[in-house]
Amino acid sequence: MTMGSEDQNLPPHVLIFPLPIQGHVNSMLRLAELLCLAQLDITFIVSEFSHDRLLKHTTVASRFGIYPGFRFQNISDGLPDDHPRAGERVMDILSGTKNVTGPLFKQMMIEKNCFASATRRPVSCMIADGVLSFVGDFAEEKGISLIYFRTVAACSFWACFCIPELIEAGDIPVKGEGMDLLVKSVPGAEGFLRRRDLPGFCRVNDINESKLQVLKSETRQTPRAQAAILNTFEDLEGPILSQVRRYIPKLFTIGPSHSHLAARLEARNTKTTISSGSFWEEDRSCVAWLDSQPPKSVIYVSFGSITVVTREQLLEFWYGLVNSGQKFLWVMRPDSIKGKDGEDRIPAELEEGTKARGYMVGWAPQEEVLNHRAIGGFLTHSGWNSTLESIVTGVPMICWPYFADQMINSRFVSEIWKIGLDMKDTCDRVTIENMVRDLMVVRKDEFLKRADEMARLAKKAVSEGGSSYHHLDGLVEFITSTVS
Repeated sequence: MTMGSEDQNLPPHVLIFPLPIQGHVNSMLRLAELLCLAQLDITFIVSEFSHDRLLKHTTVASRFGIYPGFRFQNISDGLPDDHPRAGERVMDILSGTKNVTGPLFKQMMIEKNCFASATRRPVSCMIADGVLSFVGDFAEEKGISLIYFRTVAACSFWACFCIPELIEAGDIPVKGEGMDLLVKSVPGAEGFLRRRDLPGFCRVNDINESKLQVLKSETRQTPRAQAAILNTFEDLEGPILSQVRRYIPKLFTIGPSHSHLAARLEARNTKTTISSGSFWEEDRSCVAWLDSQPPKSVIYVSFGSITVVTREQLLEFWYGLVNSGQKFLWVMRPDSIKGKDGEDRIPAELEEGTKARGYMVGWAPQEEVLNHRAIGGFLTHSGWNSTLESIVTGVPMICWPYFADQMINSRFVSEIWKIGLDMKDTCDRVTIENMVRDLMVVRKDEFLKRADEMARLAKKAVSEGGSSYHHLDGLVEFITSTVS
């Protein structure tokens, strides 16, 4: 971008553009606030649907209102208002953004002169979600610095990067009984990664299926960016990060970003409250319920913002939780049960068991819940944000991944970090009951000890002198160098 001499004294102007799904938006909002603290100007592109949800259910307006250099910019996600944006249909967002948002974005950038104004230089650096290659196309065309942010774990990104090799080796598509065969085409994970642990996009019948091809092409184009960002930390994923750096040498690991943001705000003596980025209204009554429970006695159950379960699966989880004899706090999203059959009567023994030991809400303030002294375990869908939040608070996990990156996250939780149990591809009450007892009673001390150690390493990474702290400073330097 060309600029006049009057722009020279203005700070760098960063455009941040997440895929419009709650987990991606949340992760990149935290990055935006970290960059606001470094006095950079930020234009944050958000879908109208996401923005409406954020304004309705979060403090995002007041949170960013204190940063004069921050602006939201709305855009369509290409889907009709009544689209559920959950379950299997969440993948429609990829085609919606490509076909509708992409052209709108290019038109907007040209018409608004890259968001230049009297007080802001034109956009000097773009941080795009790694699955939005159209942002990269525009950056290249206009000579603007490009950084990709992948909001998934390094292990998931790396497995997706290796999709061409996995196809060549015959690991995709998975055929018949081959789910437990080890894959050899993901360097650094040869000894423990099975076909069933590959990201859910790999579960196709035909290698030409669009979801696999989109992920393959979007991931393989990442190295064209000048740098990349991952929401992870070196002590957690060092061996995999060294593999990624063979292709993307300028890789900034800044995670866990929610913990990093809290640490930077605290260092400035800024009053910090846990900032929610929820698309749902939080029911805070569960915190009062937790206050009345003994330490480490409750298992928290939440399958995130996208998972949809059948009534049959719902009942298996419910029986498993009640039969385990453990106390539980269960988040059941209003739209999380498939079909109208979710409204059928609940068996009396489940109602009685829940009254005695359980508490249910439509949505919970998750970070606050995981930080609560009463929580001793987390039954999770293994989304990356939830996994990191659990790691930071030292809460062991039972993983029931639903799709996408969750499949590989759960394998690393159980086999590499050893801070939980992996229950993927099974959903029966006996397994659930046994795993809950295993985590909360039988091996409780063993899991808590390892989870505490990982929490210590996470906090060290985002403290002054830590790897993520150092990488964020390096990222700000790099962005600043794009305008000098």
